[in-house]
Amino acid sequence: MLIVTSNEIPGHRIDAVFGEVMGLTVRSRDIGSQMLAGFRSLGGGELPEMTKALYESRQEVMARMVNEAQQRGANAIVAMRFDTSEMGTNWTEVCAYGTAVYVLPLGEGEPGATGQSIYLTNTAAQQQSAPPAQPQQPAQPQQPTPPQQF
Repeated sequence: MLIVTSNEIPGHRIDAVFGEVMGLTVRSRDIGSQMLAGFRSLGGGELPEMTKALYESRQEVMARMVNEAQQRGANAIVAMRFDTSEMGTNWTEVCAYGTAVYVLPLGEGEPGATGQSIYLTNTAAQQQSAPPAQPQQPAQPQQPTPPQQF
């Protein structure tokens, strides 16, 4: 799934728009992490516990957004954004959203084609023109040869 923050994907044509998709989570900070982060904030610098929590939240909402886009038939998301907000003193909302689209890479000679899109179209063409792989037949069990009588 291609995900970009721009409204277009260079070298690709948007063929269908499926609408806005999003992933959302609301997280509460556990008291231990919150106290530890509070002590660390006195000295300044990064708060690893909070960084880890935010990173995990963003990964979770991205996965939810991608799942929704795939269910609609999209192969890309454009104009993707994150939004976060505090809800109360211990809750944080994290949201990822964008527009689910179906894109087609532009081939060689098409206006706007890029090296990557040309590679993608050439690879797809090669896969379509390759002869289908022959399924291998399972080996037939050998019948025992009856003993010969003289």
